[in-house]
Amino acid sequence: MTSGTGAGPLPLAGPVQRATFLELFFDLVYVFALTRISYRAFEDLALEPGGTEGWSPVTGGGKTLLLLLALWAVWQGTSWTTSRYDPRHVWLQTLVVAALMCSMVMGVAVPRAFSETALAFAVAYVVAQVSRPGILLLALGQHQYRRLKWRMLITFSVTGVLWITGALLSTNPQVVLWGTALGLEYLASRFGWPIPGLGRSAISRWDIAGEHLAERYQQFFLVALGETVLVSGLAYSSVPLELAQSAAFAVAMVTSVLYWRIYVQRAGLILAEAVTRSRHPAATGRSAADTHLLMVIGLVATAIGYELTIEHPLDHPEAAWVAMIVGGPVLFLAARARFEYEVFGRVSPSRWIAAVVLVALVPLLLHAAPLISTVLVAVVLLVVAVADARRARGRPPEEASPPL
Repeated sequence: MTSGTGAGPLPLAGPVQRATFLELFFDLVYVFALTRISYRAFEDLALEPGGTEGWSPVTGGGKTLLLLLALWAVWQGTSWTTSRYDPRHVWLQTLVVAALMCSMVMGVAVPRAFSETALAFAVAYVVAQVSRPGILLLALGQHQYRRLKWRMLITFSVTGVLWITGALLSTNPQVVLWGTALGLEYLASRFGWPIPGLGRSAISRWDIAGEHLAERYQQFFLVALGETVLVSGLAYSSVPLELAQSAAFAVAMVTSVLYWRIYVQRAGLILAEAVTRSRHPAATGRSAADTHLLMVIGLVATAIGYELTIEHPLDHPEAAWVAMIVGGPVLFLAARARFEYEVFGRVSPSRWIAAVVLVALVPLLLHAAPLISTVLVAVVLLVVAVADARRARGRPPEEASPPL
């Protein structure tokens, strides 16, 4: 391995490596960025009492989701890169520091990303995405992956025009251009970054350090889970310490613990084993990326639900409130079921049954106080956690059996 102070040719990652301290430092930026996403949601989703009008929660939620997807794209691209090349090398450290700084700017810009800080958000995003393949082109020399980095650089340069142009326009065309740019980038990554004259790549041929990539997904899940704790703590510290608010905070803490328990039992513990055992580790890693993104979106929605419940525990709920309080756990359970399939090739019935029960309760919860909704969500999650524990009791630990 090249040492962290070396500047020679960039080596590929070893088969077994751990996340570096710099990568963990990079993750800390996302604790802040996700709290800014939650803060933004209160404006975009019109979550104040009486604030929901017409389609505003839908359009507002779409804008918030767009920003979250952009932040995820930077994190995922950086994590994939450090799982393919030696993250202790000076070129990779430069790449991570650049992504860290850009992500911080994006996080700061999130609350006003569709107004006065639009250009700052767009420029930071484009710099993060363009600098990654640019730095790798300098670091790889004549490596076989050089053509891939050229294709990525061209793609992000083209979509970067859409990001910068959109930042200079009013909100509606800005959303259209930014959404188009993200869509093009997503499709390009799915089809091997195709560029006329330069070809495309097959993801099954990509070399990755599977254990490192799995660890990075686990760490990002913990970042998102930590954000739910941070948001609920900040909300509780800003309201009168009355019985209803205290009960809402207690339920929020219990729910976060249940999320952790459901995630780690048992697929969350052996994701690395599943990736390394897969016939196509990169394909399994890509699928797990999508699954973790869905779980993170569910956790962000849950954090918003926590804040709403702590601030308005006994008020009559807006429909958008119920969407956050119930929708977050439903999305998490659905994604967790997919995660289980990726690791074991099967799905426990408790996950989809719990999701169906929560959806079936929505008509009733539209007329119930937010505190009642959060208590029912916690009870359903507790049943899932107990079912997991009973299924595992007295049996040897289940080994990974990925279907891919």
